[in-house]
Amino acid sequence: MRVLFVEPPKEFWFVMGEYLPPPLGILELAAYLERRDNGFEIKVLDCQAERLDWHRLEKRIESFQPDVVAPSSLSTCNAYTTIRAVEVAKKVNPNIVTVAGGQHFTATAQESLETYPELDIIVRGEGEETLADLVKTIENKGHLSGVEGISFRHNGEVVHNPCRMPIENLDDLPLPGYHFVEDHMNKYHFTIMVGSKTPYALVEGSRGCNSHCTFCSQWRFWGGALRTKSPKRIADEFEYCHREFGSKFIWLADDNFGFGERMDELCDEIIRRGLADEILWFMQARSDDIITHQSVLPKMRRAGNRWILTGLENNNPQTLEGWRKTIRPSDSKTAMTLLKRNDIFSQGTFIIGERKDTHESMEAFRNFVDDVDPDLAIFMVLTPYPGTETYEVAKRNGWIEDTNWANYDMVHAIMPTETLTRLEVQEELYKCYRRFYGSMKRRITGIFSSNSFKRTTYRYMASQGLLRTLRNLF
Repeated sequence: MRVLFVEPPKEFWFVMGEYLPPPLGILELAAYLERRDNGFEIKVLDCQAERLDWHRLEKRIESFQPDVVAPSSLSTCNAYTTIRAVEVAKKVNPNIVTVAGGQHFTATAQESLETYPELDIIVRGEGEETLADLVKTIENKGHLSGVEGISFRHNGEVVHNPCRMPIENLDDLPLPGYHFVEDHMNKYHFTIMVGSKTPYALVEGSRGCNSHCTFCSQWRFWGGALRTKSPKRIADEFEYCHREFGSKFIWLADDNFGFGERMDELCDEIIRRGLADEILWFMQARSDDIITHQSVLPKMRRAGNRWILTGLENNNPQTLEGWRKTIRPSDSKTAMTLLKRNDIFSQGTFIIGERKDTHESMEAFRNFVDDVDPDLAIFMVLTPYPGTETYEVAKRNGWIEDTNWANYDMVHAIMPTETLTRLEVQEELYKCYRRFYGSMKRRITGIFSSNSFKRTTYRYMASQGLLRTLRNLF
């Protein structure tokens, strides 16, 4: 039984500069499938790392002759590349079973199976156990009705099998299958932050989130609850990536890792293992967590944490409440100041395009961001991702004007507001970037900052012309 996991040819989010991440999702699935049955012949094909175009992908599929092809399908804006990959597989051999999963296809299972005949099966939700059962069923020529957590076509109708219960203990999962892409580990990089010669890896510390923000598809995808790996297990993955594959920059991929005792224990593990001086690591956190648990920040810095991203989102308390964000705008500046004080690079993400936004409210928003003054700001347009409450409300009210999934990248405006057209929302996004990064004072202080992350980032942006790229969207 041959199973081919594919990271298809695609474009990455240009706002974050030139980078190449390892395909963590399919590496986790491949590792689990390998452990469940070592009789399977498993291959991970990363078209990005190998610089393969669609024609060469077709040739590689012909060469491997897989029984099952499962492309990576991380986000809505890449949904079409996933579909194109399964189309290529079916062109090579119509008998290949094509499988997709992830947040977008979980949320659009009915629509996707009705629309794309080349896609055979969708794995909904958490994929490891479901995919392993599915592949074994295919090998034994069993009936798909017995596999929990999948959707498929049968006699011209789309069938949705019952959902699968989530894995109870994430520590029981195998280490990510980086050995499947061992030859490419030196190619994975994040140039804007740590340069092109610092290999990096992704590590997952938890699944789900206790916050239920209306615009986020993550918490629903993972079942609405938070499950965590132990600090020891996370440190094991840090050490595995560094010792075995030379990764020096670790991206802790959780949407919200959290602080408190668990963070304290993780830092102790990293320091005890002698990793603190050998790796740098990134995480995402809430502003209120940073403030409440500020006493742990010095230890985090000693343990190698150099960069924290915080979803500050908006300056309007009513907007935050409507999104169920449960943070206060007044915490934003405090959180950024605390990070800077501990020499941790502070990144804030902000969202525009709420229904009540006007030209006047956007000007107040930009003044707010200037006052908060993160080291790096990423501005995004409110995007109605399938599987979110935002999508359900927007679709019900007819607000969605762009149904091209490729534009669901938080940079293209998908909806107008009550007073702004989509084009005006798009222009307001550009004004946010121009205001923040067009500041000569911010550019100079960034280029000559004592913080190495900030210095590298601003020198890279100066050479890449981010504002010109954004302007070309319109």
